[in-house]
Amino acid sequence: MNIKKAIKQSIDVKSLLLQDDEILKEITHVIQMCIHGFKNGRKMYLCGNGGSAADAQHIAAELSGRFNYDRKPLPAEALHVNTSFLTAVANDYDYGQVYARMVEAFGEPGDLLIAISTSGNSENVVNAVETAVHKQMHTIALTGKSGGKLASISDRCIKIPSKNVARIQEAHILIGHILCEEIEKALFPK
Repeated sequence: MNIKKAIKQSIDVKSLLLQDDEILKEITHVIQMCIHGFKNGRKMYLCGNGGSAADAQHIAAELSGRFNYDRKPLPAEALHVNTSFLTAVANDYDYGQVYARMVEAFGEPGDLLIAISTSGNSENVVNAVETAVHKQMHTIALTGKSGGKLASISDRCIKIPSKNVARIQEAHILIGHILCEEIEKALFPK
């Protein structure tokens, strides 16, 4: 069994995050961007595939429900939760368009889109960011080490210093929790 190896790899990736001032600055910029958006009445949308979709839904739930304490809900939603819409667009158009059509339908200038892709190259996620950019939304990517295409088209990109999908996803949810905690503290101080 490789239990200790997996735990050590996860710790190593998080240690790299902790030691990288550029990544820490990028996380700080993303936190400020999200706080600013919510303070100005904007909405947040999140998207990803597979485990990244689960992370998108998890982060949205923490913001629209609650994170550490009771407070007003924030307008955050994962784009894949309407399965009828998702399957209809995938069937009638193309799976690559499922998130872009949702962004086109609901996104407004100044809204936020958090795009999660370990490769940074998931076609439907890239298309969503391109549509969000066209709609003058703020775009944030959470990716792996290379950043993929998302790194060059997003306003902000937090690149996890790993090529291992599981370790990247573990770091993505850590960053998601940091965002939720900092947003909650800033908007709803105790």
